[in-house]
Amino acid sequence: MKQTPKPPDFIIIGAQKGGTTSLYAYLTEHPQIAHATEKEVHYFDLNFDKSPDWYYAQFPLPKNGPKKITGEASPYYIFHPHVPQRIYDLCPKVKIIALLRNPVDRAISHYYHYIRIKYESLSLEEAIAAEPERLKGEMEKLLANPKYYSYEHQHHSYLARGIYADQLPAWMKLFPKSQISIIKSEDLYSNPAEILNSVLEFLGLPPHQLKTYGKLNSNEYPPISETVYEQLRAYFRSHNQRLAELCDRDFGWD
Repeated sequence: MKQTPKPPDFIIIGAQKGGTTSLYAYLTEHPQIAHATEKEVHYFDLNFDKSPDWYYAQFPLPKNGPKKITGEASPYYIFHPHVPQRIYDLCPKVKIIALLRNPVDRAISHYYHYIRIKYESLSLEEAIAAEPERLKGEMEKLLANPKYYSYEHQHHSYLARGIYADQLPAWMKLFPKSQISIIKSEDLYSNPAEILNSVLEFLGLPPHQLKTYGKLNSNEYPPISETVYEQLRAYFRSHNQRLAELCDRDFGWD
């Protein structure tokens, strides 16, 4: 009997440079979780011109043996304005996992990652200063045209991607609390075994112990000047306060 492809059981929606690669790698070592064709399927943001069947085909069908669940991790999802509704329309029962990292550290890591892969040529200070002009009008274009692609919005959003209080409400409006897990990235970094098992519990799976918990897709970068760091802290302070109120939780970043 031919099996019908089905949507994923969980989606890690971001944030970029928040530990999504590590968490996905840990999860897919569990014997009851099957790896998608690739970690970042990017269906709901960059490949939405393809059919739902194309998306379902990115997840392995269960074979004989223990029942498995599956999922993906595309860190642009949390930031793209059309993604929450698209996911809800196609996968209303999916479990949503969001990793939120101190937005100052996230922005710096994002910047140096793009320096390394040659997506950025400006200095850190210049890139921060240039962001408002780079992103000017891009959100409006995305909202007006669901088929519009914004290179600047995806890549040069060092500050904007860290304003989680602007991103999460759309998800919270569509999905019940029981389907959303919000994890502080620093908790994953400091205690990966505990966080992994809390996510497994969220997914309805038994705990699992790994031999090692490597920090994947991390990058080293030079010391940041105290002036720039304090500038970023000041920028995000009010946004972090809004996030704390939204989640009824102090993330301890200030």
